[in-house]
Amino acid sequence: MTRTPRNFAPRGRRLACAATLGMLVSLLGAASCGEAVRQGKGSTYLIIDELAAARGGDSSPTFETVMQSDVQTKGGVFEDPGRIRVRLGLKDVTGPTEPSSNQIITINRYRVVFRRADGRNTQGVDVPYAFDGAVTFTVTSPQTPASATFTIVRAQAKLEAPLKNLVGLGGGVVISTLADVTFYGRDQTGNEVVVTGTISINFADWADPS
Repeated sequence: MTRTPRNFAPRGRRLACAATLGMLVSLLGAASCGEAVRQGKGSTYLIIDELAAARGGDSSPTFETVMQSDVQTKGGVFEDPGRIRVRLGLKDVTGPTEPSSNQIITINRYRVVFRRADGRNTQGVDVPYAFDGAVTFTVTSPQTPASATFTIVRAQAKLEAPLKNLVGLGGGVVISTLADVTFYGRDQTGNEVVVTGTISINFADWADPS
């Protein structure tokens, strides 16, 4: 008598299971690829055109997409400003090209998290502490970006480790970080929207401007 092993599944059942697993993997992959388009539950989302920053203490700041942050300027400490340029995206590309008043998005706060490419990310030791801030502006158009400034490096960060340890070292020691800046908002019907941009910020006791 031939006995079927207890854990043996008929070939048809195994093929069905494999097909089901393949479908699940495909669905999960599609969900990941489409995540940006389905940002939030509303019918619009945010597209960052530019995330830039400038040294604090400059009466005419120059915003750059890679910023050198001075931990001490002429014996003092200044906050560094950031600037965001963002516009609307419409999820339904077959519909009207202009959003309705319900679809425009108001941003009201943001969060900055610093990290290093080498993986040394202990806050207050390797990188400045993460923080939350408030900034309010409304994004109304897919064609014309809205722009706003905000604080990207706080004065407190330059008075705490690890940045305060750079004072007096000139450009001999640099802490290179990536700053992930996440903006939070809602459309006019209350649907939450979130978008994140990243900028390189290199901290050192750079030479003071003349």
